[in-house]
Amino acid sequence: MKYIRTLTVLTDAEILQREIPLFRGAVIHSLGEHPNVYFHNHLDNDKYRYAYPLIQYKRLSGKAAIVCVEDGVDIIGQFLTEVDGTLTIGDRQVTCNTGRIQPARILVQTWEEMFSYHISRWLPLNSQNYQRYKGIEGVVEKVSFLENILKANLLSMLKGLDIHLEKELILKITEISDSYLIYNKGVKMMAFNADFKCNLSIPNNIGIGKNASIGCGRVHQLRKGKDINNNTNQ
Repeated sequence: MKYIRTLTVLTDAEILQREIPLFRGAVIHSLGEHPNVYFHNHLDNDKYRYAYPLIQYKRLSGKAAIVCVEDGVDIIGQFLTEVDGTLTIGDRQVTCNTGRIQPARILVQTWEEMFSYHISRWLPLNSQNYQRYKGIEGVVEKVSFLENILKANLLSMLKGLDIHLEKELILKITEISDSYLIYNKGVKMMAFNADFKCNLSIPNNIGIGKNASIGCGRVHQLRKGKDINNNTNQ
């Protein structure tokens, strides 16, 4: 088991879902020539940091937000101190003042009980498993296929945060409320909104799976039973 630090920076800048990558670009641009690698995940020599993103850009309640995880919490001060209150998002300049800052410290582990979550804009299918998914005829089998991918996404997130489980991760998708196509760098991809239950405590609003750093795969707990996301930093 391991405690995970998160810090959510909520701004007053209204953005659309499709503008999240532009918001990310605006933040990086505002930090000058040498932003910390966690803001953009690009290494020297045109290499990429293939690891769990510790700075994630979101749209929460219609406003631009940044969710910081673990070491990302320590470097967000670069944004808070250097941004002057305005950002150029795409072709428009917006006021971007910091509203609330929400710190949290969550014990991430498997439990005896199950917790309910919602995941939005989740991208489980690449070009290969999309064809496999389309070839599955039964609804139950399709859901089972997606459950395996969701479980793998969670395990990948845990590995990236150096969390080792003491018990088996148990997961069940309870409802797929929507599926739709989105464009990712000009490529169509199928996104899902779904409810699921699992025995893992997951910090609110972090992303899992593809494009977790730009608003995809955002997970939040559904308030039923034990609230595992009300443990603020001490």
